[in-house]
Amino acid sequence: MRSVSRLSLLVCLLAISVSSRVEAAIFSGEIQSVSVAQKQVVIKSSQGKEKSFQVPADVPVTFNGKPAEFDQFEIGQRATIFTSSKGEITRFSVRDAVAKKTGEPASGSKKTMKERKSPVTSGAEPAAQGWTQFRGPDRRNISYETGLSKDWNQNPPKLLWTARGLGEGYSSVSLSGNLLYTMGTKGNEETVMAIDVNTGEIAWTHPNGPMFQNNQGNGPRSTPTIDGDQVYALGANGNLVSLSAKDGNVEWSKNILQEFNARNIVWGISESPLIDGDQLICTPGGQGATMVALKKQDGSLIWKSNVPGNPQAGYASAITINTGGIRQYVNFTHAGVMGIEAASGRPLWGNDKAANKTANCSAPVFFAEKNSIFYASGYGTGGALVQLSAAQNGVNAQLAYFTPEMKNHHGGMVEVDGFLYGSSDPGVLTCINLSNGQTVWQDRSVGKGALTCADGHLYLRSEKGPVALVEVNPKAFVEKGRFNQPDRSGNMAWPHPVVVDGKLFLRDQDLLLCYDVRSR
Repeated sequence: MRSVSRLSLLVCLLAISVSSRVEAAIFSGEIQSVSVAQKQVVIKSSQGKEKSFQVPADVPVTFNGKPAEFDQFEIGQRATIFTSSKGEITRFSVRDAVAKKTGEPASGSKKTMKERKSPVTSGAEPAAQGWTQFRGPDRRNISYETGLSKDWNQNPPKLLWTARGLGEGYSSVSLSGNLLYTMGTKGNEETVMAIDVNTGEIAWTHPNGPMFQNNQGNGPRSTPTIDGDQVYALGANGNLVSLSAKDGNVEWSKNILQEFNARNIVWGISESPLIDGDQLICTPGGQGATMVALKKQDGSLIWKSNVPGNPQAGYASAITINTGGIRQYVNFTHAGVMGIEAASGRPLWGNDKAANKTANCSAPVFFAEKNSIFYASGYGTGGALVQLSAAQNGVNAQLAYFTPEMKNHHGGMVEVDGFLYGSSDPGVLTCINLSNGQTVWQDRSVGKGALTCADGHLYLRSEKGPVALVEVNPKAFVEKGRFNQPDRSGNMAWPHPVVVDGKLFLRDQDLLLCYDVRSR
């Protein structure tokens, strides 16, 4: 008994030691002052704590991931000090300060930041670059990157870095300036975190309520949305928060389930917030509040939409469209797809042909050429195209067709030049002609998974792990290579892949992997 007690005590002491060592090993914040001659720097953390460090001459020093000298550092830049368990400095890393507006270099960083156009975050029109929200700048699931590798057999992706310490969860990533944003867990809390796009170092984290837990995996599901200098994140238990993109300071927060009298759904709130002008759109599925619009500045209510039947939230994220002369938000709830007037929250139309009663997960797709919405679900259901047209004081929605050959569970779909690409259960990559609903081709490729589109190619990530490059080709299936992600977790690889800034980002629970996919 005594030996067991000693062993338990030893384990506890070891755990405490490891925990304290991890906490003490990193100090991140903004540079307040720097002395080149003494190699001394004062850093202020996001919590307001200032600390002075003198960096030894033999310690590696980097700027934006490359070897650097102290004369490159300036007040306002982000810095991270790494220390050993004894408190000795082992590494010093500095990166550009976060731009106040997307594409606008911070003071003193104009020479080092890559110029980029400011992406549209409203989900309305395409942007040249950027990935400021789930499914990209306009939520079409298309990256506007060019110059990417078109043959992974000849020019395979190169792993640049692996970020660790993200915890549990299925969130993907968004990007603005030199920071990536995602969600994970720390202890028993869900967290929002910012990660240096050049090094994979965690710049800051902010708690966002208790961790959601269930049998399909713990932690958050949605992806943060970036708008200017703010980041908006929605946790799996309904905790919605507005944070400073620079340092994670809270602007406002609330729980949308509590505020709008809604019950959480079986596998947790998964919607990624939509920003449209001054409105933040989310779908709590509450009594008389299926969808709500909040002021993005303070979270106060603008309107709530009383959809007939009060459907619960699904697991999909809303898109913005203009049709029938009316701007509207379209989302896929537990009961079906619906269109809501953007100005007032008035329900305009609905359709339930491709809905199931278990989990409706994939975002609807707007087919502009035919002024239509395509939506699909798994669990043996399929997909449907709904034709929209102007009607007196509203919008008319008529079912154009239904197809059982696009049972898209949660991996998402993409429309390019009138053809739809997506994974259909039980795991067949499928191309459909949206004009008539006819299947053009099917192939098992790497199996069931999530996809995105960039530079004329599909990036298909199997839920088992492998990633394939497939031509956007409406005539035939053409695969251009594949690779296996290293350090696979034991969970399904459900987070959607993201391609931006010449890089491919793959989230896998505690890890985030960054690959160079440019043509070399």
